[in-house]
Amino acid sequence: MSFLKRFLGGAPKDRGATGADAATDPAGPGEPALDEIERDRALLREDAQRLDDDLIQRQLRYARWSWTPPAEGGARRSGDSDGPAG
Repeated sequence: MSFLKRFLGGAPKDRGATGADAATDPAGPGEPALDEIERDRALLREDAQRLDDDLIQRQLRYARWSWTPPAEGGARRSGDSDGPAG
């Protein structure tokens, strides 16, 4: 919900936000609350600690060159009528 509030620029208009609502939010309208900022920081910190491993860093560095099997089949399907009659 907080993402939608930030994305849409504050409280929804149908709820009838008043000046009192803006006064209770320490960050003000349209800005993320302090607890959300702290939560985002904690998530980023946890990601950094989780990815702080030499093996994981190497896997991430070379991931774009990893081999993937070729796609099976083709663009033509069994119901298509624009092919050679067999």
